[in-house]
Amino acid sequence: CWTNSLLNLIPTPHSLSTDECFCLCSSGHIDDLYPYFMRHAKQIFPMLDCMEDLRKISDLRVPANWYPEARAIQRKVIFHAGPTNSGKTHHAIQRYLAAKSGVYCGPLKLLAHEIFEKSNNAGVPCDLVTGEERTFVDEEGRQAEHVACTIEMCSVTTPYEVAVIDEIQMIRDISRGWAWTRALLGLCAEEIHVCGEPAAINFVTELMYTTGEEVEVRNYKRLTPFSILDHAVESLDNLRPGDCIVCFSKNDIYSISRQIEIRGLECAVIYGSLPPGTKLSQAKKFNDPEDPCKILVATDAIGMGLNLSIKRIIFNSLVKPNINEKGEKELDTISTSQALQIAGRAGRFSSIFKEGEVTTMHRDDLPILKEILSRNVDAIEDIFVSLSQVDGMYFVCNIDDFKFLADMIQHIPLNLRSRYVFCTAPINKKQPFVCTSFLKFARQFSRDEPLTFDWVCRHVSWPLVPPKNIKDLVHLEAVHDVLDLYLWLSYRFMDMFPDANHVREIQKELDSIIQVGVRNITRLIRATETNAPPGTNPLSNQRRLGPSPVSPRRVRGAPKAQDSGVEGWQLDKSLGSRLVQEGLLTPDLLRQLQKEWSKVHRQEEEGVKLVAGNNKTKGNKKKKK
Repeated sequence: CWTNSLLNLIPTPHSLSTDECFCLCSSGHIDDLYPYFMRHAKQIFPMLDCMEDLRKISDLRVPANWYPEARAIQRKVIFHAGPTNSGKTHHAIQRYLAAKSGVYCGPLKLLAHEIFEKSNNAGVPCDLVTGEERTFVDEEGRQAEHVACTIEMCSVTTPYEVAVIDEIQMIRDISRGWAWTRALLGLCAEEIHVCGEPAAINFVTELMYTTGEEVEVRNYKRLTPFSILDHAVESLDNLRPGDCIVCFSKNDIYSISRQIEIRGLECAVIYGSLPPGTKLSQAKKFNDPEDPCKILVATDAIGMGLNLSIKRIIFNSLVKPNINEKGEKELDTISTSQALQIAGRAGRFSSIFKEGEVTTMHRDDLPILKEILSRNVDAIEDIFVSLSQVDGMYFVCNIDDFKFLADMIQHIPLNLRSRYVFCTAPINKKQPFVCTSFLKFARQFSRDEPLTFDWVCRHVSWPLVPPKNIKDLVHLEAVHDVLDLYLWLSYRFMDMFPDANHVREIQKELDSIIQVGVRNITRLIRATETNAPPGTNPLSNQRRLGPSPVSPRRVRGAPKAQDSGVEGWQLDKSLGSRLVQEGLLTPDLLRQLQKEWSKVHRQEEEGVKLVAGNNKTKGNKKKKK
């Protein structure tokens, strides 16, 4: 009968025999089986008991309702809109300092440190909170009424009179944008001062409409002008004091700083993976009118968080690696927003140069740069609509980094909360040493063995010495990241990472060691070139962990391989040609590197011939004997 067929489809519950089930089916209605079936199903699928709760948790349609404390008050939202160097953040900070209590939320540790120092110097006690650091001005550890923090660390339950959200345009970032959304919707402050590009005005206004809050817009104009020059620099021989060459790869920074040093000039170097202390040290060196260093070579890391006395911004390239909405790496021409953010560093109001200039290193790039800077910045709502995966103007942030870390530790026995915290750790997955350290931290944690100061010192081989070449410098930067990871975890698991103070002390020492290395970066490059095997790229990138697919399309402005004019190279196979094709290395730099490597190669060949000739002479003498 059909009831027997039904029994064959239902796994037999451990608490109910097949005979009992058959008796129930034979003696009563089939519905009598339902309670037994549900009891068994819940044993196999426990989530059935909490389906309603899971349904509520998964409802992402009205994020504003996640913050009841903020919805319980009527907040005043003020948007300070303007380009770089327009004074918009300055005006917001003045209101922050005048308030009885306040919170500053910035995108970088450097910016949080700057407001922390500015506030305390102005006589307004202020604490500092970042992912890796907590600094309380009160000796007994009582919280001050003001706090400067990185935006991920802001509290959405603490009441404030004034809150400042800096660089609001980063709300569109596919990896970190969630933090700006959370702060904008959730900060429990009477006044919310938002600072950023005018392109974000409409979006913020619409977002606040969903909370029933109006937005007051205050527009600012740039305090000092900058102009786009009609000629490119074309040669490093044409550099002037106050110049900043902007690159989008560390390899270009190494190559250009080496060539500047050959010309008898000193240069400062700033890029993203340097510790904050080293960046500030290099910025101070460049800004010091008494220091002979008058040239800066940097990545777009100078776009935020550093006050620099730059007269002229020189784009070495207009092509930058980006992560698209699918989490894939691709090379693309910089956006108008990115170009304006970098160009705006020239001729800042507080610097000795009251007017700025912008140009390119290569002649062919200049018309492209002019075209980029002439465009209007895309309004943020267009981006949100195209990416939207949930209701309205929201989209789910990219969680590839989260999944990468989850895959790394999936075999390690951790409870759900600990596993989640480890997966949210901010690490650089491109650094193999950082990834292996993360894995060792998780394993040690899973064994319930505290990660002591001695354990960390053994792991990183402390004490460390100043770098002898670029490879050593890159490793020291990775060690600094590992110590950052320890400090980050120490605030989440204090009992398992108990020696945060000792680790912070050696991190400061490491910062000083890295500063020594960066000050001598051209010497490190020379040492790297000397030790490199002939025919190889001495400044090639370190091996990377994890997937980093690159879009195969050729970007606008990137030179074709056949146009490079470099002979004697297997352009379809060599690393140099691939870098040229991808726009990461210019033909001029490639030719310069070829000359240097060829010279080393000839010297080695001459040495081999000399040795061979000596051996042959010795052989002839033996025959004569």
